[in-house]
Amino acid sequence: MLTFTQRKPPNPETAVTLILALTAQERTRSRHRFETENGEAVFLRLPRGTVLQDGDILQDETSDVRVRITAKPEPIFTVTAQTTIDLLRAAYHLGNRHVPVEIKATYLRLSPDSVLRIMLEQLGLEVKEETVAFQPETGAYGHHHTHESH
Repeated sequence: MLTFTQRKPPNPETAVTLILALTAQERTRSRHRFETENGEAVFLRLPRGTVLQDGDILQDETSDVRVRITAKPEPIFTVTAQTTIDLLRAAYHLGNRHVPVEIKATYLRLSPDSVLRIMLEQLGLEVKEETVAFQPETGAYGHHHTHESH
């Protein structure tokens, strides 16, 4: 079984043998067995606390085999607001609940939750169900990187 122990930064030019599509929750599992889309078993043995990002490249511990991580589309809520302050207020309330949130200038994304949907709608926000790649913030104190400039 391939065992990936090293994480390399994203590089679209890097040749990879495999693609591993993972949900946001799966990308937080630093030590786990997964199957690729073609059914090949792979094992991640990365430093604890590693959160993988879309595009990361992992190197097998004993061979030149590399796998590219992709963010697998999954059901999420996309939250939009009429004003920036309303979106900021929603981010504040979600943060108070320690909910993983993807934060962009014009929307927030989170895993579906009916209680949170009601709260957000009561705050005057629009909540839309979608199936897309979900890339929540990794946290202010983690040893992780993001791929976007802020």
